[in-house]
Amino acid sequence: MGDPIIRTEALRKAFGTVEALKAVDLEVEKGTVYGLLGPNGAGKTTAVRILTTLLQPTSGRAEVDGLDSVRDAEELRFRIGLAGQSAAVDENLTGLENLELVGRLYHLPKAEARRRSIEVLERFDLAEASGRTAKTYSGGMRRRLDLAASLVGRPDVLFLDEPTTGLDPRSRLDVWAFIRELQSEGKTLLLTTQYLEEADQLADRIGVMDEGTIIAEGTADELKDLIGGEVLELHVQDRADIARVVQTLHGIGAGDPVVDEDEGKVRIPVRSDGAGVLLDSVRRLDDAHIPLVDIALHRPTLDDVFLSLTGRGAEHGPDPELTPAGKSKGRRGRGADAA
Repeated sequence: MGDPIIRTEALRKAFGTVEALKAVDLEVEKGTVYGLLGPNGAGKTTAVRILTTLLQPTSGRAEVDGLDSVRDAEELRFRIGLAGQSAAVDENLTGLENLELVGRLYHLPKAEARRRSIEVLERFDLAEASGRTAKTYSGGMRRRLDLAASLVGRPDVLFLDEPTTGLDPRSRLDVWAFIRELQSEGKTLLLTTQYLEEADQLADRIGVMDEGTIIAEGTADELKDLIGGEVLELHVQDRADIARVVQTLHGIGAGDPVVDEDEGKVRIPVRSDGAGVLLDSVRRLDDAHIPLVDIALHRPTLDDVFLSLTGRGAEHGPDPELTPAGKSKGRRGRGADAA
């Protein structure tokens, strides 16, 4: 195993009194897809912004392809690509003009910038719309244009910050296929996401982030093994009954129940004899006259892992980077002016 192509050491970032990152250590091997999974406010975007030279850390260091994100920022910008949470395109330029502009920011000769732009427009099925202004594009087309722009400079390392947020299911699958294709070409990708299925499908390794730190790391299977066995999941009819469910089923599983009050669900890890635990649970709840919408056993998912580690789902919470103390300034882009 070679040296990591992406590395952070004791990385910390504070926005006023809000500590967005707390001594984050991270390593990503070349040619892999690494998923940063966590809720809004976990620190995912802050980490990406530091790695892509858009923010300076309060302390610690970040390195990409052997270059320090602060000391070697100018050189690093020409080796990486970035697609952020919302499409950063100029609405008054055509699709082709947007990509040519990015190429020029990478200091490509005019003819080379045009040639590469045409290539990636074809790759993302945008060639026919290349002469239209971006303001006439649908949301999915804008997202594809943004992803296309991140490839004009042909970077070996690509950062995708929640690339499928707001996309319809078909467009999301298209982006997934694009990520797999890039990895097959030897690219290294760091992907942030709130979507558990996305991390499960795409990432070779996953870092679970919460409140500014990585609380668990491994492959999807390794993370699921943290729970082991099966999970008994109960969906209560009345959320007011959740406390009674927990009390009624005390000691029935192999660990403490995890409560998702927003969904009205209780999850209990089960190490063995899942069928017996299921039947016992039904009897106890029936005797206690607690109505359920559903009860079932299933294999652990990343959702179970996240709930077990944090006590809440992945899509949760405010983003401290967007609070008054930490509001991000400046326009997103990539290459020489990415944000």
